Amino acid sequence: MTRKILVVEDDQPILELMDVLIRKLGYEPVLITNGPEALDAIQKEPPSLILLDIMMEPMDGWEFLEKLRGDFAMRDIPVIIFSASPVIEEKMKTIRDPKLGVLTKPISFSELRAGIEHYLT
Repeated sequence: MTRKILVVEDDQPILELMDVLIRKLGYEPVLITNGPEALDAIQKEPPSLILLDIMMEPMDGWEFLEKLRGDFAMRDIPVIIFSASPVIEEKMKTIRDPKLGVLTKPISFSELRAGIEHYLT
């Protein structure tokens, strides 16, 4: 059975790129453009990993993460945040969550592969 990776991203070109890259790595991407729909999808079928854009509407990535971690059934799903903001990287240094990582946009294939392998092996 192929592991599913949920990508929550509101930028269509990035979403399409993630689809291609995740398939190339042998995983099944589930592509969703906003936090509320992603939370609904997770409750129906939890993914092995979530790739999360932090800057989205109507629910940003921090609110999504708070809701995810606040739900007992979903709190242990590993999450990799991706953002183009250096402020996010600094904030991530203060968060002590072993199931939470960060990748900087633009995301390279090798960094994506390393992040996914880290959380799924």
